[in-house]
Amino acid sequence: VVAAVCQGRVVRVPTGTLVRVVDTELVIPCNVSDYDGPSEQNFDWSFSSLGSVFVELASTWEAGFPAQLYRERLQRGEILLRRTANDAVELHIRNVQPSDQGYYKCSTPSTDATVQGNYEDTVQVKVLADALHVSSSPQPSPALSLREGEPFELRCSASTTSLLHTHLSVLWEVHRSSARRSILTLTHESRFRPGPGYEQRYHSGDVRLDTVGSDIYRLSVSRALSADQGLYKCVVSEWIGEQGAWQEIQEKMVDVATVVIQPTVLRITVARNVSVAEGKELDLSCNITTDRVDDIRPEVTWYFSRTPDSTLPARYVLARMDHDSLVHSSPHIALSHVDARSYHLLVRDVSKENSGYYFCHVALWTPRHNRSWHKVAEAMSAPTSVDVTWLEPDYQVYLNASKVPEFSDDPTELECRIVDMKRSEANVRFTVSWYYRMNRRNDDVVTSELLAVMNGDWTLKYGERSKQRAQNGELIFSKEHMDTFSFRIQRTTEEDRGNYYCVVSAWTKQRNNSWVKSKDVLSKPVTIFWASEDSVLVVKARQPKPFFAAGNTFEMTCKVSSKNIKSPRYSVLITAEKPMGDLSSPNETKYIISLDQDSVVKLENWTDASRVDGVVLEKVQEDEFRYRMYQTQVSDAGLYRCVVTAWSPVGGSLWREAATSLSNPIEIDFQTSGPIFNASVHSATPSVIRGDLIKLFCIITMEGAALDPDDMAFDVSWFAVHSFGLDKAPVFLSSLDRKGIVNTAERDWKSDLSLERVGVLEFLLQVHGSKDQDFGNYYCSVTPWVKSPTGSWQKEAEIHSKPIFITVKMDVLNAFKYPLLIGVGLSTVIGLLSCLIGYCSSHWCCKKEVQETRRERRRLMSMEMD
Repeated sequence: VVAAVCQGRVVRVPTGTLVRVVDTELVIPCNVSDYDGPSEQNFDWSFSSLGSVFVELASTWEAGFPAQLYRERLQRGEILLRRTANDAVELHIRNVQPSDQGYYKCSTPSTDATVQGNYEDTVQVKVLADALHVSSSPQPSPALSLREGEPFELRCSASTTSLLHTHLSVLWEVHRSSARRSILTLTHESRFRPGPGYEQRYHSGDVRLDTVGSDIYRLSVSRALSADQGLYKCVVSEWIGEQGAWQEIQEKMVDVATVVIQPTVLRITVARNVSVAEGKELDLSCNITTDRVDDIRPEVTWYFSRTPDSTLPARYVLARMDHDSLVHSSPHIALSHVDARSYHLLVRDVSKENSGYYFCHVALWTPRHNRSWHKVAEAMSAPTSVDVTWLEPDYQVYLNASKVPEFSDDPTELECRIVDMKRSEANVRFTVSWYYRMNRRNDDVVTSELLAVMNGDWTLKYGERSKQRAQNGELIFSKEHMDTFSFRIQRTTEEDRGNYYCVVSAWTKQRNNSWVKSKDVLSKPVTIFWASEDSVLVVKARQPKPFFAAGNTFEMTCKVSSKNIKSPRYSVLITAEKPMGDLSSPNETKYIISLDQDSVVKLENWTDASRVDGVVLEKVQEDEFRYRMYQTQVSDAGLYRCVVTAWSPVGGSLWREAATSLSNPIEIDFQTSGPIFNASVHSATPSVIRGDLIKLFCIITMEGAALDPDDMAFDVSWFAVHSFGLDKAPVFLSSLDRKGIVNTAERDWKSDLSLERVGVLEFLLQVHGSKDQDFGNYYCSVTPWVKSPTGSWQKEAEIHSKPIFITVKMDVLNAFKYPLLIGVGLSTVIGLLSCLIGYCSSHWCCKKEVQETRRERRRLMSMEMD
């Protein structure tokens, strides 16, 4: 039975009692559940005023089912059945009357053999009289005109005289076009529920709903917005609580008022076209006109753009003053509030970058009671065209040469000066650029070369032509005064001849402290040129008094004359050229003494220690020099000249060599009848065996008058050329001066040298323990010294002997004796050792025993097979 009931049909209608008010619509739903029979169910509705006898009301499948009393209402459409699903239907009764109060039963016809579940269900309906009164208070006005930000309030009167305990809910709505928005609801449970979009305004207190008295419901808006425009309606619902649930028994709506939000009038006026000089102040005024007289706060923003289109995103904010009068700007831009409706933008020290279009944007804000702000209007002004004009400084540039070179290496100085200066502002500075252009007599195109350029930040950059010379200090660029620039060439060369001009640039300081060039003015060129003539230097030497014999003083003067040399100073060098016939160096020129341009004397190759002060060179006049040689000797014979060099001043203590000239020769020739010395080398052993002693004799012979041995002395030096010919340089071996002091050179091999005087005119050189390296040509060099009648020693000319060739041989027997003995001994030992190794190997290592077996006598074939 339980299973049958669970699988049967169940008809359900709303539980409890349905309460409706007269002239409202009654809707009773009915549905079948827990049934797996036909997909579409049929329903019958019956009505009973007392709940005992039911009268047929309507049916979904039987046309003649309703009673006569309800057929007319069915035909008028006051009663109808609306199927909502195959197993659900709704009974609609419009304009409910008191006679409709009673019990309504919903049933389903059944052809089942057995009853499974319930086939009908009943609900009670109570019909109440209309006791709800709703009206606007006061009567609705055709329109309520407001300005944005102004407050307004609307009232709605609602009351009920129902005998039952009912509750009212009040909903304020605004209708705009076809849209309706819920503003605020006071529910039947006395709770406030803001509509979508009004939550923040409700929580901030901008939108409120309260009661005035017992039946007046007031909607208050502290600050009207443009979205608040529309038709405001008051919707009142009456609710009753039945068995713990709330039922809305009726609803009434009344038009309260039409709210019209008037837009705030806001007009902005600014100057259309403004022209201002660069470096001055730009003052723009933004004037505001509005019809609002209440508490409004303007927010002013100035924009700048390169184009007159204010909608482009390329504009940027210059300055802004918010509704709290706080100004946001940069140091060179100020925004001030001059009067109640005028705001000034001040741009200091304008430049070309400030040319463009300016816009003034104004937004009007009204304060709310919760200290927040609401924007009521905003507008953008028409573009203001600002043209920044630049008054270029008017000036001229004059270039003159304060120092002009007359010769090469003279200094050159140019001055570039600013003259006739007008309209020079404080934020303008001047710099200079120097250029060089070569002189050309033909029609070739000549380009200017940059020497130096000065930027706006005073930094100096050199050109390729002058960079290295400027770093060396040869070119100097300077600024003498505020209006004067100078350029100096310390040493002007022939390559510096040409045209020079300067370019003075005016620079304007920008707001970011950078400098921008605004104007260039060129000067007229200045030509630097001088006639280039060859320098001429002539030196004449003469002998003031005749020269007679050795021991006297030799004197020579040199007279100098020059031409085309600027401020010359002279340096003098005395040279001596030995007479022809000197075997060692027949054309050798020796430097004796020199005097430089600063009158500093220096001994050059004068190496005679006994006559250190024997030569003097002095300056007699600016262009005349005198050379003296005291106690002349025969070895001083030769040709004497003056080598003069002219020097020009370069600057400071620097000098440049201008020209060099050689004087005519003055000859010193001694006509004496003294002896003539000759030297020769002799050796008894020109070919020796290595290790033997080599003896070499240097023999001096005299021709002419004989001299006492005490009146003669000799300086003897030995030299060797270690080659078969004389193609190599001679090597000094040893020397013996006239005072008996021996000086021997260091040698790389072990043979020793000894030098001694063995006779009055003989000197012996010995080579001990000769080596192979000692072969070669040997010769001696002799310098005679002869005592003069005055008692002084006179140095004669140096003489050289003819070379003698020395051969160092090797002793063959001694050289090969020991190698032969060693070879024979080694070969004998190696042969005996080889025989011993062979015998041992054959006796022990390679021994093999062979056992022979006796063969049997077999046939010949068998032996061959074996």
